Amino acid sequence: MKNLIDKLRTTKDLSNDELRELIESSEFDSYLFSVADEVRRSVYGTDIYIRGLIELTNYCKNDCYYCGIRRSNKCAERYRLSKEDIMECCKSGYELGFRTFVLQGGEDAFFSDEILCDIVSSIKKEYPDCAVTLSLGERSYESYKRLYDAGADRYLLRHETALTEHYRRLHPDNMTLENRKACLFNLKEIGYQVGAGFMVGSPYQTTDNLIADLRFLQELQPSMIGIGPFLTHKDTPFKDFENGSLELSLRMLAILRLMFPYALLPSTTALGTADKDGREKGIKAGGNVVMPNLSPSSVRKKYELYDDKICTGDEAAESLLNLSKRMESIGYKIVVSRGDVKKC
Repeated sequence: MKNLIDKLRTTKDLSNDELRELIESSEFDSYLFSVADEVRRSVYGTDIYIRGLIELTNYCKNDCYYCGIRRSNKCAERYRLSKEDIMECCKSGYELGFRTFVLQGGEDAFFSDEILCDIVSSIKKEYPDCAVTLSLGERSYESYKRLYDAGADRYLLRHETALTEHYRRLHPDNMTLENRKACLFNLKEIGYQVGAGFMVGSPYQTTDNLIADLRFLQELQPSMIGIGPFLTHKDTPFKDFENGSLELSLRMLAILRLMFPYALLPSTTALGTADKDGREKGIKAGGNVVMPNLSPSSVRKKYELYDDKICTGDEAAESLLNLSKRMESIGYKIVVSRGDVKKC
């Protein structure tokens, strides 16, 4: 197995059979993680980039079967942040050292192009040395272009799964994988730094699904790849499924680092929810981004994509000092930087 890990480090690719063998075996995880860590240090050193996450709405028109803010969840307490709320989040974040703000939300028709362009341009005017990342789902080419022209730098849109049959089992019929992929390629064409990604251990997922995810990412060549374990939510059709494996999530993160040495790989909130040291483990397995929450404390619990999402302690931006100490304790340092992707 070590020879496969060394081969992946050198060639950045393996056959499907080789990938299957690597994905399904935990015997050499410690070696895999150490090699992934060496690769990320060779590109990004010990720097950890921070993104200030602002969850601007939990309204969503979609009904994805795994998501806690799905349209049909009548138990969700809905909210929207105002422009003033968002600018205040940016102000406090900037003072804390954040130089990237991530505006994330459900697909909420209230946030029209006009409203979002005004928010984005206002952030860029007030904080010209900062990057603005959007994570607002599927929109038209024209909408993405308007937001880019208003100053948005990056866009995060997880593809979730790269095979149509599996996508159909996770989403209602009005959503298609073809459109999701088209959005990602549109974003790249416009000029965004694009982020894709997938859940690990989602219902009905097989190793072949994971291999297909890796192949799609090779085709897309995104700047950012966000993955994390599938976590259940009590008010969704998937409430009785098992959570995804932390172990497999870390293994996939390390594989991604070897296949995409220059990618920005977040150690996600889902990892931190699955395990109290999950984010540290994600960094040690090749991650180099963390995304503390800048949202007002009054709404953090309401943006609940899955049960027991961490929204206090280190997830709160006010605890950034504690997070910095935790990163330093494992040999890394949080830096004040936009944290743009490095090109090979």
